[in-house]
Amino acid sequence: MINKIIKMDYKKSKAPVNTVTRNIMDLCRDTDNIYESVAIIAKRANQISVQIKEDLSKKLAEFASYNDSLEEVFENREQIEISRYYEKLPKPTLLATQEFVEDKVYWRDPSRENASDEI
Repeated sequence: MINKIIKMDYKKSKAPVNTVTRNIMDLCRDTDNIYESVAIIAKRANQISVQIKEDLSKKLAEFASYNDSLEEVFENREQIEISRYYEKLPKPTLLATQEFVEDKVYWRDPSRENASDEI
């Protein structure tokens, strides 16, 4: 099972910020297997998590000071606001689940493709 990495604008996602109860049958509609669906969602959540971390690191790197002095720590208001913004975003699992439900996740199962070729 392979997920294709898709650059997503997670800032504009309609994913809920809090946990939502979902119907299991909706999640296994395409795969016919809830465990496979959860595995796909988990892999996509990992991809989103890495993407968000990279974006945050790039933005915070602009504020990095390279002084060796530990006594001179300044609070940067913009840095704090950026951190708060990222804290308020939906969690990667919620984003991935929303993408999966909306059929925005590309996935394939090579074992199924080989089985259909043999028939």
